[in-house]
Amino acid sequence: MRVISPSELIINADESAFHLHLKPEQLADKVILVGDPERVSTVAGYFDTQECDISSREFHSITGTYRGKRITVVSHGIGTDNIDIVLTELDALANIDFETRTVLPELRQLTLVRIGTSGGLQPFVPVGTYVAAEKSIGFDGVLYFYANSEQIRDLSFEKELTDQLDWQLPGIQPYVVNSDPDLLQQIIRNDIVKGITIAANGFYGPQGRELRLPLADPQLNRKIEAFGYEGKKITNFEMESSSLAGLAALMGHKAMTVCCIIAGRVEKNMNTNYKGTITDLIEKVLDRI
Repeated sequence: MRVISPSELIINADESAFHLHLKPEQLADKVILVGDPERVSTVAGYFDTQECDISSREFHSITGTYRGKRITVVSHGIGTDNIDIVLTELDALANIDFETRTVLPELRQLTLVRIGTSGGLQPFVPVGTYVAAEKSIGFDGVLYFYANSEQIRDLSFEKELTDQLDWQLPGIQPYVVNSDPDLLQQIIRNDIVKGITIAANGFYGPQGRELRLPLADPQLNRKIEAFGYEGKKITNFEMESSSLAGLAALMGHKAMTVCCIIAGRVEKNMNTNYKGTITDLIEKVLDRI
């Protein structure tokens, strides 16, 4: 049996996970993920009870109960690299014995729903729309560092994507992964649109925003908006869904991302006062998770 070394699985002196500072017994099977540490308190404000409230860097975690369901809400900050940290440590808390540093014999499956904000890329997802990522397109490279990613990627979609986009960035190869279909069905109603989400590895250039630096492919967003495959269109940009869906699938967890559209990239409009809209989405996820 492999014993995981202290440099690989870093455990704090209080027996908590290195970045999250959560202990195994503080993690619920149902997990809500948000980017903003302050939004953790917003979600937990709906809880009937709270067990713990832990903050470390951008990672803020609260575990409690909501209408009889035990839920942990965790902030992950911005970017797929942070998702790699958060999801790996959540999986370790669930599936590794911290005392012996060995993998537990039976998988403990987590259900993870990320609630985020996003930029819309199609007229049918205007500002204020809720979009769940049926598929996530990763402009990041996180998944390629793990073995067997091809088993959970949509390889035919990837080929069609690079062909239609006439991909001009040779150092980056987009990947495509599906969210858990059962979880999607559980969360989506007629008030949430099923879409295809791009997880960009940056907010400005990688999402086609040009300030002072010119873009390597100025036409990329136009090609993304025009893309179509099997009757589906790319609906929105955000920055985390691909590594969440991909790593969760490799680990055996259920995961999905649902976003509130706060920017219309085609119409070039923006809603910076979206608090009421995001709290409505939080309530829907709490009721359905």
